[in-house]
Amino acid sequence: MNYKVIALMVVCLAVVAAAGCMGVPSAVSSPTLDKSSVYSQSANVYAPGNALRASEAAAGAVPMPAPTGAPVAGSGTVIDTKIIKTAYITVEVKDVTGSVDQLKALVTAKGGYLSSSSVSEGSSNRLSGTVVLRIPAAEFDNTLAGVKAIGSVKSVSTQGEDVTEQYVDVQAQIISYQNQLSQYNEIMKKAVKVSDVIEIQQQIDSVQTNLNRLEGQLKYLNSRIDMSTITVTLQEPEPVGGETGYNFVTTINEGIAGFFGMVDFIVILFFTVLPVIILGGIAYGMYRWIKRKQPVKTPAEPVEKK
Repeated sequence: MNYKVIALMVVCLAVVAAAGCMGVPSAVSSPTLDKSSVYSQSANVYAPGNALRASEAAAGAVPMPAPTGAPVAGSGTVIDTKIIKTAYITVEVKDVTGSVDQLKALVTAKGGYLSSSSVSEGSSNRLSGTVVLRIPAAEFDNTLAGVKAIGSVKSVSTQGEDVTEQYVDVQAQIISYQNQLSQYNEIMKKAVKVSDVIEIQQQIDSVQTNLNRLEGQLKYLNSRIDMSTITVTLQEPEPVGGETGYNFVTTINEGIAGFFGMVDFIVILFFTVLPVIILGGIAYGMYRWIKRKQPVKTPAEPVEKK
């Protein structure tokens, strides 16, 4: 009988032990998940522990960090850099007049325009000219290359002026004055006294004047930024051996000019020494007059010796 009881107890203990072993995996399943590695679905990046942080964030325990590169709330708008591009180039060409027409066609093809042009003849009968081109900023480099191709480049300089800070400052002032103008208009609607109306109107006129000035300045900046400037100086080449050969007419003209120059010199010299001549003549006349007034001395008679 005792053996049966002991066998029954052993069977019971075996059943309890088996049940305990089956419950262990369910108890440790959560830490096993926490230590496992998961993959981010957005970027497919290996990130251990993301599942645990996501569960904590959902529970409100830890705030989830913002993804890299996400826009930050309240950040200002990024302002594009504002550059004013200018260039000065001197080109030697065979035909200045024809080159001006060539530049006009070039700038028109690039979506710009010829701002001004002038052609003049120098002392050596050589033509020279100056042309100012305005072209879109995006076509600045291409247009400059086209200008270089019309002749022999003697000098070239380019400049890029960064006016971003000035541009942003003008915009901010415009917004400020617009807000002031809006406020004054609201106050004007509530004004009753004539004196108040006059005073408010004066403030409105002052703000409007400043606003118009700033808007004109902004328009000018936009024009300089959007349309770059290239100033081209054209000149014809100097003849081989310098000036042309002997010119008889030129020699005669130079001789006549020399003759009149000598006459001018003599006239200037004469009137320069004229006071000295007059004073000398007066002195000589007085001397002669005094000389005539003096009595004439008769020579003494010789004494005869005995």
